[in-house]
Amino acid sequence: MTQPSPSTSGFSRKKNFDPATVVDFVSHSASQTRSTGVVLGKLAQPGDIILLAGELGAGKTTLTKGIAEGLDIKGIVNSPTFTLVNEYRGRIPLYHMDCYRLENGRDALDFGVEEYLYGDGLTVIEWAERIEDVLPKETLTVRLTTLNETKRGIRLEPIGERYITFVARFKEEAFGIYKS
Repeated sequence: MTQPSPSTSGFSRKKNFDPATVVDFVSHSASQTRSTGVVLGKLAQPGDIILLAGELGAGKTTLTKGIAEGLDIKGIVNSPTFTLVNEYRGRIPLYHMDCYRLENGRDALDFGVEEYLYGDGLTVIEWAERIEDVLPKETLTVRLTTLNETKRGIRLEPIGERYITFVARFKEEAFGIYKS
């Protein structure tokens, strides 16, 4: 099995997104990254899919802990590196997937990824490029880039009307920026 390099910072969806709908900002601490996740979790609806892209240590699990908090999930949230999926119960279920150990979409289908992608909760996927061929066309990609020891670049890339609206609502909640 060929594994991506630990320095790989994510992937590029083959589907195009409108650059005017992208949101870029800087998180100055792990706490701010987690707070970003809280807002994403509060806005999440059943069936939403968030793809996390970023190198090891970029803050994907920190962001997911915030998402869980925004979904009113209690308890410890860990990366599912060795289990593939961790399921948590809150306002809606959270399915946190780590596809690093998968070879391709067929491996994901073999373990039942469709149950999560088309289920009743929010699916958050790390290393989604490994299974890109089985992902729905419409998703929200969150790219995390390490700028220095504490700062992270965060970029929200929506594909599809559902996620364009999601990002517009995120801007309102997180920054008080209203769609004109």
